[in-house]
Amino acid sequence: MKNAMGEWAFFASQTFNGLSVASILALVAVGLAMSFGLQRVINMAHGEWLMLGGYMAYLAYQALPLPLYLLAALPLGFGAGALAVLLLELAVIRHLYGRPLETLLATWGVSLILQQAARNTFGPVGVEVAAPTWLAGAIHLGQVSLPWVRLFVIGLAAAALLGLAAFLRHTTLGLQLRAVSQNREMAASLGIHTRGVDAVAFALGGGLAGLAGAALALIAPVTPTVGQSYIVDAFLVVILGGVGSLGGAALAALLLGLTSATLQGLTSVSLAKVILLFLVVLFLQLRPRGLLPSRTRALEEV
Repeated sequence: MKNAMGEWAFFASQTFNGLSVASILALVAVGLAMSFGLQRVINMAHGEWLMLGGYMAYLAYQALPLPLYLLAALPLGFGAGALAVLLLELAVIRHLYGRPLETLLATWGVSLILQQAARNTFGPVGVEVAAPTWLAGAIHLGQVSLPWVRLFVIGLAAAALLGLAAFLRHTTLGLQLRAVSQNREMAASLGIHTRGVDAVAFALGGGLAGLAGAALALIAPVTPTVGQSYIVDAFLVVILGGVGSLGGAALAALLLGLTSATLQGLTSVSLAKVILLFLVVLFLQLRPRGLLPSRTRALEEV
């Protein structure tokens, strides 16, 4: 009986940890879904915005008192990710619209440059950020422990995604973004500045990834290659959720995070990755357009 209770507690803890990782993955994947769904840009440097947000949290942690640094770290992470992706769009991506394979190669090169720049600046070893004292401790439900810091990360991701949904549904700029996603030519003919909308979509996507990096710094070390740990899973989430579907990306991130945590509890990390990939491929054979496919003219022309 005690052994069974211990196994249940371990499974519950793994599931909770998977939910917190899924929350970060959802923020990264939704931003990636925005850039591909709207502009058909395959941005391989998207994971580096997560890395940048993590390092912004580390710099805030070094510069500010412990109870206050988090108030600066989260907006700094969002702002750094948004600014970085805007600079990338102006310098590189703007000249490669309509050529997705070339954007893939170009952004992959930018990704390598940013990783090396982070390695030269912060060193190859991961840096750590201590959570504020008000996030210390955990909720104990029997043998199951739910750390406050992971609950905070889950709540932050939920609030960010709900805020994004409200922005897209209830603001003029959000409606314009949806219009451009549905039919760029018609939106342009109605007077919408489509390139400006593209910049807003990129900034939102990069900002969400930077915010995810700042949140990740609270529960894991930040390394120059941390973005690479998430970018492959983020692409997997975008495909599983339905290319261009923000709701599908959020749902797929939740499913993949929980499934991965469960499999890792039952097997090893490497075997769990293989099984998860097999399950995704099998699902796409049955439903090739993903969980919640987005029906837009832009995607139908791909």
